[in-house]
Amino acid sequence: MSPPPPFTVSMGDFSLTPPDPEVQLSDTFDSAVKWSTAASVVVTVVLIIAIIAIACAIVKCLKRAPTMSVIPSQIQISTTDHKASNNNKEIALAIPADSDSQEEMEFATMERFLNNINQEKPIRFSPEELKQITNNYTTILGSGAFGVVYKGELPNEEKVAVKVLNGMDLGTEEQFKAEVSTIGRTYHINLVRLYGFCFHSDKRALVYEFVPNGSLYSLLFGSLNTQIEFGKLHEIAIGTAKGIAYLHEECQHRIIHYDIKPENILLGLNLEPKVADFGLAKLCSRESSHVNMSHFRGTRGYAAPELWKLYPVNHKCDVYSFGIVLFEIVGRRRHFDSGYSESQQWLPKWAWDMVENNELPMMLSLFGIGEEEARGKAERMIMVALWCVQYLPTDRPLMSNVIKMLEGDVEISPPPFPFQNLVSSKPNFTPQGTINEDSNASSSFELKRHALTV
Repeated sequence: MSPPPPFTVSMGDFSLTPPDPEVQLSDTFDSAVKWSTAASVVVTVVLIIAIIAIACAIVKCLKRAPTMSVIPSQIQISTTDHKASNNNKEIALAIPADSDSQEEMEFATMERFLNNINQEKPIRFSPEELKQITNNYTTILGSGAFGVVYKGELPNEEKVAVKVLNGMDLGTEEQFKAEVSTIGRTYHINLVRLYGFCFHSDKRALVYEFVPNGSLYSLLFGSLNTQIEFGKLHEIAIGTAKGIAYLHEECQHRIIHYDIKPENILLGLNLEPKVADFGLAKLCSRESSHVNMSHFRGTRGYAAPELWKLYPVNHKCDVYSFGIVLFEIVGRRRHFDSGYSESQQWLPKWAWDMVENNELPMMLSLFGIGEEEARGKAERMIMVALWCVQYLPTDRPLMSNVIKMLEGDVEISPPPFPFQNLVSSKPNFTPQGTINEDSNASSSFELKRHALTV
């Protein structure tokens, strides 16, 4: 049975014919295909974007992974490659050149921090390694009763000074233990850094950072002493004081150097001072105010009076020695020189006489200090030196307060007469390191106690 023919409604010139079902179905199918195709395109684009994002994330993670695994192994110090460095030097880190991620920078900073802590322990070298470092002991930097100092170079091209100690006697053992136990556990910009040591049956040696400009002794008493501006000498004095103050007041155990003198103050690239030679140094507890002496320590002329008594002493003996060095820095001459007139031979006593007679500017003029700024610094240094060389240790200031006085942060009170040991009636040191109150000298004048001495 065939379907009925379509009917047509005619209204004049206008006729209405019903839609053909087959045509209508075809149009619906075409529309569905079009929407399906569009949806497929959208989904495909979204998938492509997602794949690209995932790929980028994977690449970023892969870039990060090598950094985290390589850094610890590359910066670790061992006794084979000896890549020693100090706390203010950059450390080679395996960070990708094209990555400046904040997270990676923080990780590298933490690695550097942890590495610097690890480096506080000196490295132990073998005799064969020392031979390689010094190129078979080719270049001699200096020598003395202690032994010979050679120039060396670590595998990372860092220059070092290798002190090879003479002999195998008790004195050598004492010096070795003194240096390793004191400077080996410290770090300060104004202290020479100990990188390592060698302790072998036929070799005792200490490996220090290389300090290129010699000692303060050569600067003050050499042919070039007049070419150094006084402002630079003032900076050297303050830097030296900071190094000693660190030993006395900032280390876990107080360190007494016992041998502060120009020969033991080395000068870096920019003439920054570095206290060196801890062969006589001694650790002491902060709870203990005095150290028992078994024998004389120090150098004649720089050693404090109490060191000659072989009684208990404290860190104020270093303050005395620094005071003598201050006099020499201002005068650019030795503290004692027989070439001068009798009243001027011993520089500390001459300076005291000039201060007492208000003639200090005249003495500074003889030293070639004429500019107003330099003269003000020199006068301050002389006054500080007179406080440092007080006969009684209790009258000498702490090194931290010496720094404040040198920098002009505090006013300097007139010091009392510092040379009680030069008069016939002088106080007596008791075996406990205190002063006999019955001493005639204690009643001859009243000591001016200064707030900076305690």
